[in-house]
Amino acid sequence: MPDKHKSCSEAPKITINVVTLGCPKNTVDSEKIMGRLPAAKFNIIHNSDKSSQIVLINTCGFINDAKQESIDTILQFVEAKKNNKVFVTGCLAQRYKNELISEIPGIDGVFGLFETNELIKHITGCLYDDGGNRILTTPQHYAYLKISEGCDRTCSFCAIPLIRGSNVSFPVEKILDEAEMLAGKGVKELIVIAQDTTYYGLDLYKKRKLALLLEKLSEIKRFEWIRLHYAFPAGFPDDVLEVMTDKDHICKYLDIPLQHISDGLLASMRRNIDKKGTIALIKKIRHKVPGIALRTAFIVGYPGETNAQFEELYEFIAEQKFERMGVFTFSKEEGTAASELKHQLSSKIKQERYNKLMELQQQISFSFNQAMIGKNVKVIIDRREGDFYVGRTEYDSPEIDNEVLIPITNNELRPGNFYQVRITEADDYDLYATVL
Repeated sequence: MPDKHKSCSEAPKITINVVTLGCPKNTVDSEKIMGRLPAAKFNIIHNSDKSSQIVLINTCGFINDAKQESIDTILQFVEAKKNNKVFVTGCLAQRYKNELISEIPGIDGVFGLFETNELIKHITGCLYDDGGNRILTTPQHYAYLKISEGCDRTCSFCAIPLIRGSNVSFPVEKILDEAEMLAGKGVKELIVIAQDTTYYGLDLYKKRKLALLLEKLSEIKRFEWIRLHYAFPAGFPDDVLEVMTDKDHICKYLDIPLQHISDGLLASMRRNIDKKGTIALIKKIRHKVPGIALRTAFIVGYPGETNAQFEELYEFIAEQKFERMGVFTFSKEEGTAASELKHQLSSKIKQERYNKLMELQQQISFSFNQAMIGKNVKVIIDRREGDFYVGRTEYDSPEIDNEVLIPITNNELRPGNFYQVRITEADDYDLYATVL
């Protein structure tokens, strides 16, 4: 074993560019890797076009489009190589390590998700004792907190368990230590993530512990907002709703992908919940947490999806009026149960159904936003862009949800600060406001 305390400052300082692709879970992985790269030896940059001696690409392999983006990015950096080196890690590296090595010979090393120690040693020549540090790649005022790895669900369309393995919940104490560290860095908005946050604790404590964890996180007073992503509808723990109601710092916001509403497709997708149960859950969530904003996601073009099943989904969305919604076209993923199903639909049908749902959601979002005109709300400022300060309400997660645009006037607004604003105008996905 290498000496963890061996000095890493002997070699000249070199630049390493960490390129992150994919979801916020990958973002956390990159930030932890960067935290383990000793500053005395490396000048660390992120998602940069600048030249560097080392490029480390953290890939995504979730769906075909993400795989292609990862491959294109690898090829881009390999083809631009001079005297620098290119290393690859992440989901694509985990699943297709041998293929990447054989088909892209310009790569200098491929490391799977669970080979971080080997990766760090290979790059640095030692195992640097990072003390749990993370170098944030998000704006300083918000950060993602990953509470578990992997997934025990068997959804027919999803390759994540094949890539990241079974669910492994992190101990509450370890999560709280990381949260304290993030608070110390100035983080004011904590976004709790996992492949399935509502499963948290079942493997480690033999019972769901998400509610307890949220309670503990809410006691860290430096977090103004705590936001919950990626809940699973089947077996949703009611005590989470009680905590969301009781704790002021927990946003009235829930990301809960439903995927479909047709009983036949839900069964084929192995979601372990039917239409009746889904509707009952939505009603319960809205009743117990008044004013909550629900973000969900649906898949169109799943194998065998009939016109009638798609119309059923369309009518369901029109009735439920989700505040935030995303749509994915079905992606045939190698090794998943759904990839073997008959009656695969054409790309044309998938795109038509995608467009129809997004047009519907555009109308729903516009209606919600119009109703906000004249209201006073609290926003956090993310950045200054052009003639506007760009912020968000508690009902909006960064990069995926609506934004609040505030004209730049004599009032200087600081990114990371909270302000009371009045909504003056609205369009499909953006609000316009003035500071009170």
